[in-house]
Amino acid sequence: MSTVADRLRPMTGHRLFWPALVLVLMIVANTIYRPGFLSIEVKDGHLYGTPIDILRLSAPLILVALGMTLVIATGGIDLSVGSLCAISGAVACLYISKAPDQNSISTVFTALALALGAALVLGVWNGVLVAVIGIQPIIATLILMVAGRGLAQLITEGQIITINSGPYRAIGLGHFLTLPLAIFIALAAALLVAAFTRRTALGLIVESVGGNAGASRLAGIRSGRVIFLVYVVSAACAAVAGFMMTANVSSADGNAAGLWVELDAILAVVIGGTSLAGGRFSLSGTILGALIIQTLTTTVYAMNISPQTSLLFKAVVVIAVCLVQSPAFRATLSRRRNRPMPEPASPQREKEQVPA
Repeated sequence: MSTVADRLRPMTGHRLFWPALVLVLMIVANTIYRPGFLSIEVKDGHLYGTPIDILRLSAPLILVALGMTLVIATGGIDLSVGSLCAISGAVACLYISKAPDQNSISTVFTALALALGAALVLGVWNGVLVAVIGIQPIIATLILMVAGRGLAQLITEGQIITINSGPYRAIGLGHFLTLPLAIFIALAAALLVAAFTRRTALGLIVESVGGNAGASRLAGIRSGRVIFLVYVVSAACAAVAGFMMTANVSSADGNAAGLWVELDAILAVVIGGTSLAGGRFSLSGTILGALIIQTLTTTVYAMNISPQTSLLFKAVVVIAVCLVQSPAFRATLSRRRNRPMPEPASPQREKEQVPA
């Protein structure tokens, strides 16, 4: 038994083992509940099925969570990503709705550029508040979280902007090489972020700033610039996610688009093993956490759990995942399980303990 435990210890000690195990268990449970859960079929040259839908619907959350990972790695937080999704989608859909030809490629690219530019400006705003002025990240981004939702409502004039643009719809519902295009967009963003953070010194700099910004500054690292940069990157990721969200429904709703996605993104980052205190981060863990969140959402809907209780169900599962992957929690359980039982006292020993 001890030999098996020793062999499994390196694997179970990996920070991605427990999230991966939870994802596998969720897939197994879904397959038992719905035998056709893993079935994939080909229609019109495209792949369809629940696993494909999970990957497609996970793409916006993966994008937002990638930017959130870098922000959290510096010891910050970005609560405004949901509002940024709504703003970028509203700007893009508003421009396309006013165009004479909504299916024009140039019109769609112009709309995307304008919306991305607006999101970058707001990301600069967050970066200035946090890195230059020195406002606490949770307060600085909370300002834009509230004001940004109102700005999205102002752009849409409180209405739902509906468009009929095939090229824009392809961002969320299009296909490439039989798979949804959204999967490739999220994959490209993940590879791009990984290339800059793991193939260059940027990732180490981000981790050092999150670990100790003061010591990094003394070592010659411009901590303020790094913190400023990660908020701009987070805004860009949220903008692209906003394009996907609005493209899925061919409309922009300033009130509903990206609502509470910041909480799911934070949960995905934490499940993936990134510490909220800053320092080391894991992009692969974040992607795995996003897949867990989306699989859990799909499971809740498949079991016909009411919307009022689905959030509670999700919270319980997320807490369980965090506890399972916590080394301190597992160590506590191991100590209690291995605690020796007290030996029963023998009659002779009891007689010896009786006072004369």
